[in-house]
Amino acid sequence: MKLVFYLTELEPKNMIRALAFDVFGTVVDWRTSIAREVAFFLTQIDRNDIDSAVFADEWRGLYQPAMEECRSGRRPYARLDILNRETLETLLARHDIAPATLAEATLQHLAYAWRRLAPWPDSVAGLTRLKALLPIVTLSNANTALSLEMARRARLPWDAILGAESTGHYKPLPQAYLGTADILGIAPEELCLVAAHHSDLAAARACGLATAYVARPREYGGRPAPDRAAAQAWDHDVTSLIELADRLGAPPA
Repeated sequence: MKLVFYLTELEPKNMIRALAFDVFGTVVDWRTSIAREVAFFLTQIDRNDIDSAVFADEWRGLYQPAMEECRSGRRPYARLDILNRETLETLLARHDIAPATLAEATLQHLAYAWRRLAPWPDSVAGLTRLKALLPIVTLSNANTALSLEMARRARLPWDAILGAESTGHYKPLPQAYLGTADILGIAPEELCLVAAHHSDLAAARACGLATAYVARPREYGGRPAPDRAAAQAWDHDVTSLIELADRLGAPPA
């Protein structure tokens, strides 16, 4: 019994007790997935003059400004599904496609393309191994219904779906990170954010969270990440979730 007592006393005080994951770009390949869905839609409406990958980038470009309306308090919190539908209609109008001329089912199906994103090749295997080591949860700007459908389609084995709808705040507001740790009943330093975005990790670190960077060089089609200037020496720096599982000592598959 004394041996157990002494070993317990020597455990580090800041041991990680849960892993929280950014999802878009970190776990799933949003750009390729959205471009594929857009290409099908454009063919349906005979607008193949529009580059589907460019359209995907433009749609993603409206993502942060839409959330900023909520973060700033100019608008109450609104689910990402709602913002995605609104920004889609804005973008369609910019391309001289009147949303009102489209069938509602067609328009909503495209708006929900963000629920059907494919995982990166290493994601499911890496998450499965990490789940055997620690609880794994989402810390995403996605709403619950979006994340749930995506997880079921992509077989992402989350222990819990948390994030913006759980806390009522979009990243990178501090409440998004601190609220997630609070929901899990742990201290901020006991939660590790896993993300492919330096700006996300920087905001998490400022709140006291541990950090793990996963390089996703194809997220923007091979272009440099827009937040590369925010790069720091993160607690972990890996090229896949499988490598992160190896680093953290997760059991083999």
